[in-house]
Amino acid sequence: MNNENEQLILDAVDKFLIKIKPSVRSLEASDEYPDDIVEGMKEMGLFGAVIDPQYGGLGLPVSTYAKIVERVACVWMSLTGVFNSHLIMAMSVQRFGTEEQKNKWLPLFASGEIRGALALTEPNCGTDLQAINTVAKREGDNYIINGSKAWITNSVHGSCFALLVKTNVASKPAHKGMSLFIAPKGEGFVMGSQHKKLGYKGIDTAEFFLDNYQLPKENLIGLQEGHGLQHALGALALGRINVASRGIGVASAALKDSIEYSQQRKTFGKPICQHQSIQIYLADMATRVEAARLLVQSAATAFDRGERCDMEAGMAKLFATEAAMENSAEALRIHGAYGYSTEFNVERYYRDAPLLAIGEGTNELQRIIIAKQLIEKNPL
Repeated sequence: MNNENEQLILDAVDKFLIKIKPSVRSLEASDEYPDDIVEGMKEMGLFGAVIDPQYGGLGLPVSTYAKIVERVACVWMSLTGVFNSHLIMAMSVQRFGTEEQKNKWLPLFASGEIRGALALTEPNCGTDLQAINTVAKREGDNYIINGSKAWITNSVHGSCFALLVKTNVASKPAHKGMSLFIAPKGEGFVMGSQHKKLGYKGIDTAEFFLDNYQLPKENLIGLQEGHGLQHALGALALGRINVASRGIGVASAALKDSIEYSQQRKTFGKPICQHQSIQIYLADMATRVEAARLLVQSAATAFDRGERCDMEAGMAKLFATEAAMENSAEALRIHGAYGYSTEFNVERYYRDAPLLAIGEGTNELQRIIIAKQLIEKNPL
């Protein structure tokens, strides 16, 4: 994609965000699902952003997609989860599904007619995915699935999931007995309660239960058992680039608000932006944002080239989300008592940032991934 076409897309996103920005604070405060905004994102094609055009998607390079995510997160981070989780599901089908599965599901995903998410996490299993307890047993031409999932984004308003299960519980190592299914809601799919969250408001995050839930064998992604963890992790590279881009959005929003406020607020007879202590905060905040952008673009470019990029995506996710944590905290300090007030957006950034350090693999896990890749690439 050339720079001119990319800019046209980004300009369209900016115009959309200007329209919705006035409603964000009330929706976030009431923890209300933004139905109208989601419909607007559907019309823009965001649910098919990185899906190949032959299946009805926009086919955007991930480097462009990352810039869209940053812009959206700068206005309201929660919105990025609505289409990111959906696109991870879609990517698992696009990268690893059969041609029949792609032709059947991807056009529905791209249009937003069917929306959903990646369903990995369980009540007693987060980062350690090989410890999942959801089991699928083959019976004739179907699989019967029992288990539960927790902390699943889009689980209430979504209708289909990339569902990670164990098809062979005796397999050693465990990942060789794991499979990934395209799982639409149906009989035996029972919704649980929504999780109450510190931040990340307005988007549904809930648990669900699978009680003799039945899927046809055709819904096994790739039609071969035992590759589910690799399929999930392959799609998660996109998710980590997305979360890193969200981190830039939150860090950038905190910086922008701090620059503006520091020029308006006066102490000791001058704007606080003229005090050296505030200048140091602003300089560090701006440097984090720019460094995070470079890391994200590096990971996104590697993804677009089809290269393995778990280390690059891990670095981007680690640095950008820690930047969001630090910038949101420093924005609170700059704003003083007003930063603690719901009259300003700063307190929302402070509540939203911790999710980014946890989601799509904790930052502690990212450090382990990075270190392992460093050793693999630099053997003695």
